[in-house]
Amino acid sequence: MDVFSSGSFKHEAPEPLEGPVVATVTGGTILWFVLFLVQLPFYGWFEDHDHTWWLWTCLAGGVLGLYGTWYVRKRDAAIRKAGGTDAAAGPAAE
Repeated sequence: MDVFSSGSFKHEAPEPLEGPVVATVTGGTILWFVLFLVQLPFYGWFEDHDHTWWLWTCLAGGVLGLYGTWYVRKRDAAIRKAGGTDAAAGPAAE
């Protein structure tokens, strides 16, 4: 008998984790671009060893990170507008 499908472990879902989302995504985006720029001078080596996808993966991560940064900034603004809370500080004290 599978204990997970029996339904004996039902409980409430935990609250979603919130944190400095904008800072995290921005930091990750910067890291992807830095990795791309650090590897760029070694393009010849990557090409000789058939690893140029490493560079393009870093560039794609940076570009997608720009979209992600825009998205989470817009999301935080919508959360603040809808709930009257500061996304970084949590719910406003009443």
